[in-house]
Amino acid sequence: MKKILSIGIVLASCLATAQTSKMDKLLNLEKDAYFADRDSAYVDPYYGLKKLIYGNKRFAQNKSISPRQTEADLKNTKLGQKPFATIIGCADSRVPNEIIFDQGVGDLFITRTAGQVMAEASYGTIEYASVALNTKLIVVLGHQSCGAVDAAMKLPENPPGHVVTLINAIKPATIKAKQANLSDSEELDLAVTANVVEQVNLLRNLEPLLSRRFESGELLIVGAVYNIESGKVEFIEETITSLPKFKNMAYND
Repeated sequence: MKKILSIGIVLASCLATAQTSKMDKLLNLEKDAYFADRDSAYVDPYYGLKKLIYGNKRFAQNKSISPRQTEADLKNTKLGQKPFATIIGCADSRVPNEIIFDQGVGDLFITRTAGQVMAEASYGTIEYASVALNTKLIVVLGHQSCGAVDAAMKLPENPPGHVVTLINAIKPATIKAKQANLSDSEELDLAVTANVVEQVNLLRNLEPLLSRRFESGELLIVGAVYNIESGKVEFIEETITSLPKFKNMAYND
């Protein structure tokens, strides 16, 4: 039994390495890099992805620089903002976006709800960032141990007030997770990831604005999951390889 488990761990490790290498190659990530230029990130959303990945690497490795977070930085943005990325995140207080991506004032345009569930006001907010602020990168950010997803997994009979709207929105992801016949913790992890993928696909097909900008390659919409224990944000590979720039490429592990 121990031998089988060891083989499984090795195989899982090899698979993770292959997946990481594939994404590193597609995004031209540098192993020892920790910084990406902000202006380039605003102009090129693929470069913006690198900036978020490098910023999170700094945070996870306790090398955060907390850029543009002084009182002067706050005052310097009073005439406007130019965020290079829109983050659609969970309202959970343990997932402060500027901190985990090590970004500063004016860098990120953020909308947060429990389970990062979206509705009409959310769509309008996201579209505003794209049209008015010219933000070219959208990241749907889920997180480990998400209470909203966990609640949807348990399907309470009489959820209070409008909580039922959250549960109904997350339900498709929980159904997929339950069909996998995993342990409770593994089921929750899978549901969190599936929920993010569902939301990414929803935005990619949202007419008329986001869908057209995504198909043209002008706007990137990807998904990621934050690990509260390690501090790492793992971008979901299928949301990267399916980007317009990559979707017709052949991948060799």
